[in-house]
Amino acid sequence: MELQNEHIELLRKLVNSFGEIDTLVFDAFCENWRLVTVGRKQILTRQGDTEKYLYIVLDGVQRAYCQHDDKEATLVFSYPVSFSGIIDSFFLQQPSRFYFETITTSQLLRIHYNDMATLMKDHRQLETWVRIALTKTLADTLQRQIELLAYSAEEKFTTLLQRSPHILNLIPHKYLASYIGVDPTNFSKLLGRVRLK
Repeated sequence: MELQNEHIELLRKLVNSFGEIDTLVFDAFCENWRLVTVGRKQILTRQGDTEKYLYIVLDGVQRAYCQHDDKEATLVFSYPVSFSGIIDSFFLQQPSRFYFETITTSQLLRIHYNDMATLMKDHRQLETWVRIALTKTLADTLQRQIELLAYSAEEKFTTLLQRSPHILNLIPHKYLASYIGVDPTNFSKLLGRVRLK
C-alpha cells in the first residue's frame, strides 16, 4: 500500500532524529516503503530465517526474543514511532538468532533489503545516515548491557519505567518480567514495590 502524507511526515521525523538527509535522497528513500497491517501474535521473523525487512512501527507493539532450553528471553520491545525488526540479520543478511513477533495488531512501514541496499549504494549520504543510526543503536544496546549486568531487578524495572513510562499499559507483564530477567511471580512483587514509590 502506498504511503500517505502522514506516513511520510512520520518517516521524516524519525529519519531526522538520527540526522537529516537531503530532500532528493529522502524522497528516493520514501518511495521504497510500504504499509502493512499484521494481526496480534504473528511471527514476522523466525530464528534461522534471514530478515528481509526493516520496519517502522506506526501502531502496535512488537518484541524480539530468543528461546533457550524451552525458556523465552525478551530482548527488546518496539512501539510507535521507532525502527524495528532483527537489525543485524537485516544488514548482514545472515540467519536470525531471534524471533520477531507482534504482541498486538500492528501497522508497520517496511522496506525490503534489496531496496535498502540499492539506495545505500546509490546515495552515499544515506549510507552515512545508516552508519550513524546503527552507531546510536549500538550505544543504546551497550547501555542495556550495563543495566543487565550491573543493576538489581528493581533498578532495571525503574529504569525501564523512566525510559518508557507508558509501557505497563502496552505490554503483558510476563514479557516485561522476561525483559528484566525475573520470574513472573517476582515481577508481581516488584510491580507492587516500585509503584508504591
